[in-house]
Amino acid sequence: MTRWAMVADLERCVGCQTCTAACRHANATSPAVQWRKVLDIEAGAYPNVSRIFVPVGCQHCADPPCMHVCPTTATRQRADGIVTVDYDLCIGCAYCEIACPYQARFLVHKPHFAFDAEMQNEAERADPARFGVAQKCTFCSDRVDFGLANDLTPGIDPRATPACVNSCIADALHFGDVDDPDSNVSRLLCEQRSFRMHAELETDPGFHYLYGNANGEEQESVRPAADSAMAGGQIRTRGVEPSLQKHWDWKAASNFMCGGAGSGLFIFTALTSLWYGDLVPFGWAALGIVALGLSILMLKIGRPLRFIYVLLQPQRSWMTREAWIAAAWFPLAALALWSKWPALLIAAAGFAVLFLCSQAMILQAAKGIPAWRIAWAVPLIVVTGLAEGSGLFLAATAPFAALQPLAKTVAVIAVILTMLRGGIWRSYLAALKTRGAPTGALAVLYGYRPWFFAIGLALPLVLIVAGFAVATAAAPLFAIAGLCITAAGVAFKFILVTRAAFNQGFALVHTPVRGSGYAGPAVKPGWSLS
Repeated sequence: MTRWAMVADLERCVGCQTCTAACRHANATSPAVQWRKVLDIEAGAYPNVSRIFVPVGCQHCADPPCMHVCPTTATRQRADGIVTVDYDLCIGCAYCEIACPYQARFLVHKPHFAFDAEMQNEAERADPARFGVAQKCTFCSDRVDFGLANDLTPGIDPRATPACVNSCIADALHFGDVDDPDSNVSRLLCEQRSFRMHAELETDPGFHYLYGNANGEEQESVRPAADSAMAGGQIRTRGVEPSLQKHWDWKAASNFMCGGAGSGLFIFTALTSLWYGDLVPFGWAALGIVALGLSILMLKIGRPLRFIYVLLQPQRSWMTREAWIAAAWFPLAALALWSKWPALLIAAAGFAVLFLCSQAMILQAAKGIPAWRIAWAVPLIVVTGLAEGSGLFLAATAPFAALQPLAKTVAVIAVILTMLRGGIWRSYLAALKTRGAPTGALAVLYGYRPWFFAIGLALPLVLIVAGFAVATAAAPLFAIAGLCITAAGVAFKFILVTRAAFNQGFALVHTPVRGSGYAGPAVKPGWSLS
């Protein structure tokens, strides 16, 4: 087998950015896009300061999370390990971008120019097919394929080697077949100590970093202490520490906000309709809420006219599974509400649960966002949706005198779900802090915690207890309590998607040897370490 890989020697890289310029020239990328980027990291505290230059880009993982989440099969993996993007299939949903732990994906919606006006070379080389879709480093696969077709060796012969490697003035970048023990990169990996970035995520990246001689001595501990300057107090961390993802904005959040509340409301409506036949309007309202979220989502994708392509990847992508579940659920739910047949109502409620679970899994599958990928996020999103549904249903039924017995029952269920949501929320935060997370994400989530407790738990409990104690005021108290439960859940999902979604950032397991010294400790700025 052949697996193309890249090796960067951190002792040699001088941060000249020639590889970045060569990549942009060879691939005609926008000034806003850098497929090959070089990080400039200053670590430590005076007088013990080190400066490291780190080339980054697509890692061409053996188990690429971007490919698994892609709903259209646009992202694929070749037999030689190179991960590609089919611009004709990509819809620009940016799911691959937030799933990538290496910030190696880009989504550009309109042309960007180096100066105020478009230059002639930019006009001639502009590729409209790249607008509104994902793009990334390809390991210059066209050059690799050309070389193989002409009996050239990629990584050795310049015409068959990626542009960034050819341009490196310090001989810091190398390319070759890592599965060939006699290749240039295999020999380097044998002669030098190396690591791979974010290897703990088990993506098996194809980008290796050399940091010291294999025969040299190494410090016993390379993990930074939680209170050390190397751990979180870098002098220069801009572009290195986790940053807030930009592409899943309020329009993407609306899908989760409306989807959770609407599916939860439908579940309560469908099940209670087995005994109360006059609740059908609530079911139609629930479907309308979910449809609203999906419609707003259409405004976010870069190529909305290709939306039907979202159905192409049910084997892997939870976004595709959500689309298929919705396609089956809506007509089934409409038929169930129209016929009021118990078996159909139960089946439609089951599909609503599946829809809610698929939304939770969409977030959890995004490996590039630490606040989403944690396992506790799944029950938290599911129970939050059920709690929102109980709150909406309680607010809708409380004003009707004929439905007061039902409202009291739902109020008890809402209390149970709200308390369960609060317990899962605490477990989620504890697990996130224990395992380590971006400090920005923790600050946002912990900042929201008092409001979540007050509006989403304490106030609804007080109002519901007061409603049982004062029967004449039960209707308004129950309604306000239900709206508070729903509002807290909706606000939480908005914050989780748009405010706490800090990416993985960059990290070094080792800093390189300088002179006759030792390899330094790990560098992971902007993180709260477990």
